[in-house]
Amino acid sequence: MKKKIAYAIILLGTVISVSFAFYRSHSRGNAEESPTNLITNLLPRKQGLAYKSEWETIEYNVRALHEKVKKNAADLKSLLLLSSIYIQEGRNTGNFIYYNDAALRCINTVLAKDPKNFEGLSFKATILLSQHRFEDAFTIAKMLQKSYPLNAYVYGLLVDANIELGNYRDALTAADQMVSIRPDLRSYSRIAYLREIFGDPEGAVEAMELAVDAGTPGDENTEWCRVQLGRLFEQLGKFENAKIQYRIAANYRVNYPHALSGLAAVALRNQYYEQAVELYQQADSLIPDHFIKEGLAAAYRLIGNEQKAAQMANAIIAQLQQVSSSRKDATHQNEDLELAHAYAGTGDYARALEFALLEFKRRPGNIEVNETVAIMYFNLGVYEKALPYINAALSTNNKKPELLAYAGLIFAKTGDKEKAKRFLQKATVSKGMLDPKLHDDCSRLLKKLSK
Repeated sequence: MKKKIAYAIILLGTVISVSFAFYRSHSRGNAEESPTNLITNLLPRKQGLAYKSEWETIEYNVRALHEKVKKNAADLKSLLLLSSIYIQEGRNTGNFIYYNDAALRCINTVLAKDPKNFEGLSFKATILLSQHRFEDAFTIAKMLQKSYPLNAYVYGLLVDANIELGNYRDALTAADQMVSIRPDLRSYSRIAYLREIFGDPEGAVEAMELAVDAGTPGDENTEWCRVQLGRLFEQLGKFENAKIQYRIAANYRVNYPHALSGLAAVALRNQYYEQAVELYQQADSLIPDHFIKEGLAAAYRLIGNEQKAAQMANAIIAQLQQVSSSRKDATHQNEDLELAHAYAGTGDYARALEFALLEFKRRPGNIEVNETVAIMYFNLGVYEKALPYINAALSTNNKKPELLAYAGLIFAKTGDKEKAKRFLQKATVSKGMLDPKLHDDCSRLLKKLSK
């Protein structure tokens, strides 16, 4: 079972209000901090992700900023610029842990000297969101809103945090304020995600098309949105439209892993399993992304290679545990929901349920968390316990086929035949979007209930 990518709309690397075009160094005298602690070398990009001109620009800018910080570790503007580059480079390469650490060292130095610094606080909230520390990010965003009530980026942070915490109406309010202040790629993409959550995939497509049109072709954030547009087309069963978007993204940004993953997903839906495996392998070789690994594991299963599917599933768990379990300091990641999905991928639903319930304690209003708990209870055969969670997951009218499928199965097991039929009918219309076994289970049950 593949978890939906939640950060379709966060755009982690977007620079808020600092840029080289308007750069002026603000020196505050001799710094007590060691400049060495604030300088993090860029990791070499894999050859397929080099994008020569982009990489050369990044290397040049980082070298220049390092020189400034070496001369004065209290040069806050340089530290903020470094932070913005580190954040985006984490997104470009998938090395989030390394670059989040680098960015946070700079950001914390800025905030130690200027606790109310807007860029510093905004970047910190952005990193907290990427670490799945949503309450902490929300606290910062609310504080920023009081001081900067007309700043679009602040409302973007509020949208993201509220979505993850399950405060969907508050997220809508923040998104409306954001797009009214600044209608751009960042605001349109968030509108698209909220429309999807509230069961309007057609409206989500319209908003995501606006987001793509507002971006610069080839820019990572633009092509990320284009990939999300493709995923929305997939949800509507328009696989050719989805393929077109993925191909465009792959052309504008050659070897873009998320575009390759999208093409692999379409190949999987069209039952071109060997092609899907090749595309997922190519994407997996470029960035460490457990969602891509989940897709590859699913493709291995469909070609009958259970050994490799199991190896990939275990690799996902190892990757997530390394990220979360070994990090209990101020920069730790929370990966409980992701671990729930990972253990489900190995068939260990009891362990998966443990992690899902841990996440539920933190985010009881989030529909994806509720859906995950419900699915684990269903797979463990504890159908009555699954019922309240699946009802909560359906509360926004989300039309994701997998959600509808499990809702139908759970309602059937708990005796609500009519509701089961209704949801199973909706789910089985989207054959290409369901795991083949899940689709077959739903189809058989629907026939049985319809007799």
